[in-house]
Amino acid sequence: MKLQIIPNVKTLIVIPCLNEARTIDDLLLKFSSTLNNPADRIIVADGGSTDGTRDIVADFSRQDPRVILLANPKRIQSAGINLAVEMFGKDYDYLIRIDAHGDYPDDYCHRLLEDAVKTGADSVVVAMDTVGHGTFQKATAVAQNSKLGNGGSKHREGAKGHWIDHGHHALMRISAFTAVGGYDESFSHNEDAELDYRLRKAGFRIWMTDKTRMTYYPRANVTPLFKQYLAYGRGRAKNLLKHRSLPKIRQMIPLSVMPIALFALLGVFHWVALIPLCLWIAACLGYGLWMAIAQKNSYGPLAALSAMVMHFAWSTGFWLELLTARGAPSLVTRKAVS
Repeated sequence: MKLQIIPNVKTLIVIPCLNEARTIDDLLLKFSSTLNNPADRIIVADGGSTDGTRDIVADFSRQDPRVILLANPKRIQSAGINLAVEMFGKDYDYLIRIDAHGDYPDDYCHRLLEDAVKTGADSVVVAMDTVGHGTFQKATAVAQNSKLGNGGSKHREGAKGHWIDHGHHALMRISAFTAVGGYDESFSHNEDAELDYRLRKAGFRIWMTDKTRMTYYPRANVTPLFKQYLAYGRGRAKNLLKHRSLPKIRQMIPLSVMPIALFALLGVFHWVALIPLCLWIAACLGYGLWMAIAQKNSYGPLAALSAMVMHFAWSTGFWLELLTARGAPSLVTRKAVS
């Protein structure tokens, strides 16, 4: 695809990864063929892969020196991106973050740059289309694409281009990124929302584009899905503790799931204690049935079960973080790592 060059703009594409041998070569082929400027670079920040990812990137780099393999000893994504910007970002205008678990249109980076230049935004975020392949993954994708699973989150559903508080990270002005200290490396999850909070507080603006979006592939079975949302819940609680803020209304409902599950244990003494839990289960299954009938989506009922896993794991992670954070003031006062 031949794209019109956006003059006087240099971009650093960063792909934080760990054991992504199945996808990394395709991503490098895609993005290396659509770089905007001869000075653009692709940094693969590898957290210690053992599946051959490093060898694939090293081989690609020998053929295309614009691709650079960077060891990320701290392993997590936030640390890998911080390190890439610290080592290579000085002479670049924009950072583009690429998730190795996703897929992207061929003109993805170009559309992000167009909107950044047009709007003057300091950050451009995107919506996600969640797609599955196996039965459970397809059902989870249906759940994550629905209000049952995403609570109406704009970066899950998408909308006409507009200014926003938070979205899925795609492009960021490097000067803005460094001005607020980059990602807080104490966050293994929810680091994007935490950074967006500091960006807005510092006066930087975040634009949700409608010119492009990414495709995300959810976890393919129950255990990794539960672990993922457990970590998301902990990350959200940690974010709220650090900034002394309150959950949004759409987050309040799933927050109640773990407490009502615990309350249901009192059902051995009186059946009334089971009512809140039964109402939640009925609401989820009812929504899944509605998707099956009204939307003619056969995955609706199974999507309801995936959503229930997500709700319970997220709520459990949130409350665990609150409980373990008691007496740990560093969670509130710790500064972002640059």
